[in-house]
Amino acid sequence: MILLRVSLFFIVLLLLPDWYIYKAYIRHQSNKLWKQLFGIPSASLLLVLLIFILFKDSIQQHHFGTYLIITLCIAVPKAVFALFSLLMRGISNLLRIRLPHGWIALLPALATFGYILFGAVRGKENFKVHQVTYVSPDLPDAFDGYRILQLSDIHSGSWKGNGHALQRAIDLCNDQHPDLAVFTGDLVNSRADEMTEFVPVLSQLRAKDGVFSVLGNHDYGTYTRWESELDRIANVDSLIVRENRMGWQMLMNSHRILHRGNDSIALAGVENSGAPPFPDYANLTQALQGTEGMFKILLSHDPTHWRREILPESDVQLTLSGHTHDMQIRLFGFSFSRFVYPEHCGMYLEDGRGLYVNVGLGYVLFPMRLGAWPEITLITLRRSSIQSIKTNKQ
Repeated sequence: MILLRVSLFFIVLLLLPDWYIYKAYIRHQSNKLWKQLFGIPSASLLLVLLIFILFKDSIQQHHFGTYLIITLCIAVPKAVFALFSLLMRGISNLLRIRLPHGWIALLPALATFGYILFGAVRGKENFKVHQVTYVSPDLPDAFDGYRILQLSDIHSGSWKGNGHALQRAIDLCNDQHPDLAVFTGDLVNSRADEMTEFVPVLSQLRAKDGVFSVLGNHDYGTYTRWESELDRIANVDSLIVRENRMGWQMLMNSHRILHRGNDSIALAGVENSGAPPFPDYANLTQALQGTEGMFKILLSHDPTHWRREILPESDVQLTLSGHTHDMQIRLFGFSFSRFVYPEHCGMYLEDGRGLYVNVGLGYVLFPMRLGAWPEITLITLRRSSIQSIKTNKQ
């Protein structure tokens, strides 16, 4: 389904700009060879896309990711060129002046190409620390100023051979000196052994009150073929064991009580709770049993869980999620993920109850980050009678 949606998007992205550019600029050329060569890049990309669709079960993910980046580098600058060319033509007609609209449109097209190339080469390692404050009157006095570091969606398999980048990210995390560190799911793409290379790095993550983790949809191994369901379950069990050995305490529909002096708060975590086709193994009631009357922080990978169950059926004050990646692309503050996820990045409040959606540290499907830079979140808890939120992105 994802491949089909991506395919339709790129077919439109390739064909519409080519149609306009050919009609506006190419068909008037006297050089027949230039006319013949113009359509070759798009035709080649569409042919490769057809091959991916026909043989999707045997195509490696990183091959398709490389294809997506090449397509973006060609198609998006063409689309930008077409849009600016149309704009310049409109201005020329309105003002009745002659403008070199083709040359003017070429400048933003080249800038777009450079921006996309940066996203592919460096964007996935352009780690950003987001400083966030969550204010609640329910927070015990002793936890005023408590600092929680959140990571999400590392997708270890995508970092193969690039452990030094993850080392920089973990060093940056430890530089924040958090009271608590949490990971909100998708440590791997599919297989537990993806993280073998990175265990020495990830086990360095430190926080005063420990590191806690939950599972995400990818951690259940549903995106690869197994010889049997028992093999898939064994893979999940292996992942849980590896995380525990790293010092990451797994919250499997369970909770821990964190203490400061005579005060305490509850940190709960559920297994993935996703709307179809994503797996749903969460048991919120079980996770929160015994936390009645306490200030509660819940780790739940999928942010749709917040409105589906957490808000209507619990009194959890703050939920931390991941999953969306903000689709790994955000242009001028705009992300298409808002059409899929009502809560897709950052902090959301409902009657003072908060949801923070971390857009993830890693990447999947295509190896790039553009605008939706890989995120490390540092959340400071504050006690107040006024419900407010302040976000400062560094």
